[in-house]
Amino acid sequence: MPSAAVLRLEIERALASRFPAALTPAPRTLREVAPTGIAEVDELLGGGLPTGAISELTGPESSGRTSLALAFLAARTAEGRFCAWVDVNDAFDPESAAANCVALQQLLWVRCLDRNVDQNQNRNLDRNTPAKKPLQAKPWTRLDQALRATDLLLQAGGFAAIVLDLGATAREHANRIPAATWFRYRQAAERARCSLVVLGKAAYAQSSAAVVLECERQQVVAAGETVLSGFKFAVRSRRERFAARFTPIEIGSRKPVASVWQAHAAWQVENRA
Repeated sequence: MPSAAVLRLEIERALASRFPAALTPAPRTLREVAPTGIAEVDELLGGGLPTGAISELTGPESSGRTSLALAFLAARTAEGRFCAWVDVNDAFDPESAAANCVALQQLLWVRCLDRNVDQNQNRNLDRNTPAKKPLQAKPWTRLDQALRATDLLLQAGGFAAIVLDLGATAREHANRIPAATWFRYRQAAERARCSLVVLGKAAYAQSSAAVVLECERQQVVAAGETVLSGFKFAVRSRRERFAARFTPIEIGSRKPVASVWQAHAAWQVENRA
């Protein structure tokens, strides 16, 4: 009786004309990446954040996730590309973004605000008309607005990077985002060749994320005794689906790869007579 290898070879030869390499796995290809503008992080990721995929920057407040996202947008907008920042909790600071070299004229800022639809409808009712029952329209929450806005931006295309800022969103709320939503974002980002960067206290996109980085603040850097000059952050890679290479230490111990980088404080002093 012929062996399994011989049978496989015969089947592949029979299907070669109709289905080339039908039983041969596709070769591993390198993913297109975009530099973050931080050399230490780019070295950790093998070039930068993946293009056409979801990247998550996780960590508590003041962990460096926002600084990393701003550095990435600064690198993208410096190339003349358009980007967007979906601000769930109205926490984005344009002055800080400009101080981090983000070209604001290339950035679309989507602010999500609380709106009570029922109250607005009641105000618009004409007093001379008979009283009628107001429409029971469910008001959008900030998270709902952000998810819909992100969906529209991805479907519209034309953005090199979109940041979905869930940093101040409670974890129990962000964890309720359906897996189907993240999968739809993943497909849309791939079609639009857009880097979707999600900021959060934890990883929410699950298997739809190509890269998950855990950010952590290490120490405050001071110049002298009273002058704050910057912060030192640590970044750990929790997931990198399109990694081009793996070291024996990563495979054997399964410890996350770490990198340390420093952000300098941007100060501006005005002399007033």
